[in-house]
Amino acid sequence: MSHIPTRDEAWGLLTAHIESENLRRHCLAVAAVMEHFAKKMGEPPDKWYIIGLVHDLDYERHPDRHCEVTPIILREAGWPEDYIRAILSHGWKRVTDVEPVHPMEKVLFTVDELTGLIAATALVRPSRSILDLTPKSVKKKWKEKSFSAGVDRGLIEEGARMLGMELSELIAETIEGMKPVAASIGLEGNPATPSS
Repeated sequence: MSHIPTRDEAWGLLTAHIESENLRRHCLAVAAVMEHFAKKMGEPPDKWYIIGLVHDLDYERHPDRHCEVTPIILREAGWPEDYIRAILSHGWKRVTDVEPVHPMEKVLFTVDELTGLIAATALVRPSRSILDLTPKSVKKKWKEKSFSAGVDRGLIEEGARMLGMELSELIAETIEGMKPVAASIGLEGNPATPSS
């Protein structure tokens, strides 16, 4: 029988299965952005946050079986099937055939890649902070195909279309979602460094 997982349970699973500081930070960033969008859309923020937090649960230990092992782990822990389906949908067209349908799934699919590009953009700026990052700076880096070449810009564009959002708006909202966890994800910057 499934039960509703808590944030503490989700964090416990994350720390048990992911040791990489960078991957943990990525999961925290995605979780924070998911919570931000949930609040904007009048959806349950805890649920969205938890799904964002554990979306890459199997990636560190089973990169070749990404999105195959996570459902096993979560079912053993008694997680609800809609949580599992949402997590599987973020791998659509890459490692799963689970198409994002629910708004929660569409947001996860879209911001998974976008948070990576935004974090990378913040880190190459003098302030090394997301707190003063603008969508314009991200869009400038977006056009440099060699910058964060692993980020699939096509998937982000597809996600934006699914959400009915302009790219600039999507970037702005994602930045806003990441700001509350800036310190936890290493993007608070150096206060002594002037921003540009």
